[in-house]
Amino acid sequence: MPRVTTKGQVTIPKDIRDELGIESGDEITFEAVDSGYKITKKEPTTADGADPFETYRGSAESDETMPDRMRRLRGEYPRDVGDEKRDRSEGPS
Repeated sequence: MPRVTTKGQVTIPKDIRDELGIESGDEITFEAVDSGYKITKKEPTTADGADPFETYRGSAESDETMPDRMRRLRGEYPRDVGDEKRDRSEGPS
């Protein structure tokens, strides 16, 4: 059973962290409920409480599919679709 340290800290058991998706550095909230308290992982927000990812939604609009975009960014684009699969140990061509 977890214990509270003199600094008020407690270790959340791994199975509970996994179930809640809590990782090192995440913020959590404690909400009072009839039976005690409810622990919830706090969603990331900016200083004003907004969604930090909202700014970037739709900013990568393109006719490319995501796999094509990733190939281009990795320098694998354009790729000949008719090429035979090569041995991965050969490295990039």
